[in-house]
Amino acid sequence: MIELEDIQSTQDEAFARAQQSPVLVVAARQSAGRGRLGRRWHTAPRAVAASLAVRPAGWKPGEFPRLSLVAALAGRVALGEDLACKWPNDLVRAGTKIAGLLLEVAGDLVVIGLGVNLWWPDAPVGFGSLFENDPGRDAGIDLAVRWCDDLLARIARGPERWGREEYRNACSTVGRDIRWLPEGTGVVRDIDEQGRLVVETAKGDLRLSSGEVWEIR
Repeated sequence: MIELEDIQSTQDEAFARAQQSPVLVVAARQSAGRGRLGRRWHTAPRAVAASLAVRPAGWKPGEFPRLSLVAALAGRVALGEDLACKWPNDLVRAGTKIAGLLLEVAGDLVVIGLGVNLWWPDAPVGFGSLFENDPGRDAGIDLAVRWCDDLLARIARGPERWGREEYRNACSTVGRDIRWLPEGTGVVRDIDEQGRLVVETAKGDLRLSSGEVWEIR
């Protein structure tokens, strides 16, 4: 594990140190953290960012996107099963975002990031924190290590045992209305074996990957 206090991006640092993979990079603060589709990651006063660089043995590149969902399941183990998985890359409590995940790929290398709002007394609308009071710096390190250990164990099980049933039961997106580009709308009915949304529309069921979905209501 590489433990840092301040860093621009744990994702970038994990990529830079990937020759040692698997390697976990953990930081208390990021100045240039990012989310899915290049969105800026909003950081709480007490937070932790962790990125795991790994070459997943037994996984094909086409199966890598599923690892974002696997990482969310590992996040629930580390952070608490009162959190729900908001497909494809958030962990939420009562509709507020507590943690986010980011998966980036370069060849056979996967870097999976986890950002957690540990304590945020004046969080903006839509965001929340894991703890009501400041848990101190070490809490984030401990959670990151637990997340990493569980995630590596899940990856070792292989893509056929990624945890579809577990994810489906923990997913708050099932049953929700969604929109996708350019002008699609429907209701999420299931999560398929590849981790895609099964969406009921007026023209029949569709299966959508994370890059296609625009908004979940």
